Amino acid sequence: MASTPPLRARAARTAARPPSPRARRPVRGTDGAGDAPVPLHRNVHAELSRRFITGGVVPGARLSTRRLAEELGVSQTPVREALSRLAAEGAVQIRSKRRVIVPAMTEGRFRELWRCRELLEPEAAVEALPYIDAKRLKQLRQVDDAIGAAIGGGDLPAYMQGNFDFHFLIYDARPRGILNRLIETLWLQFGPYMRIVYGRVGTANLVDQHALALRAIAARDAPGLGQAIRADIRDGMGLIGESGFVYADSNDL
Repeated sequence: MASTPPLRARAARTAARPPSPRARRPVRGTDGAGDAPVPLHRNVHAELSRRFITGGVVPGARLSTRRLAEELGVSQTPVREALSRLAAEGAVQIRSKRRVIVPAMTEGRFRELWRCRELLEPEAAVEALPYIDAKRLKQLRQVDDAIGAAIGGGDLPAYMQGNFDFHFLIYDARPRGILNRLIETLWLQFGPYMRIVYGRVGTANLVDQHALALRAIAARDAPGLGQAIRADIRDGMGLIGESGFVYADSNDL
């Protein structure tokens, strides 16, 4: 059975590659400032965050520090440090040294995450608009094309990764700050649950609503961009209202 390449080896192999939309997080072994090394736990945090955002873990799942260390080819220490950071971000709960769980999703918690997204993300998009140049707009269109292909091919992890890439290509155009970090913690918390919802409704019911955002960016229409992001959030999260709230657990995947 193929295993995940050790992060140290992966970082060495990818050090010379140009960054891509999916490499938003510091996963290459350097932090972009000269040759300063990135702490190993940050590489582990990047990989674990990707799993949360793309639905690689589900609500109620128990995470084994030892198993994760074996999968990633690292010691348990950087895994524990990464899990501690994820706990601070609300993505996991650490009950003991050996008991780390993904919080169960409740309807009240989900509605609160939804409301926070609607409050923060349109604002982040509007603030980022002056920084979005032609190169970034081209990247956004390429990511949107990939999202359409993922929907057509029934590839839910690729759809979720592409959706994350699209939103944060917009938000990260503005020099990174507190607002974007807050938004990212929301994605870490709702990602596991949305994977279950999307899996139940199927890709045929997913609609790419990013065209309005792309048009607003091209027209430098800040109010229009804010409205497009808010509508996109309501469309995606609103699948809950159509299918009924699902009390998800680790048996759903």
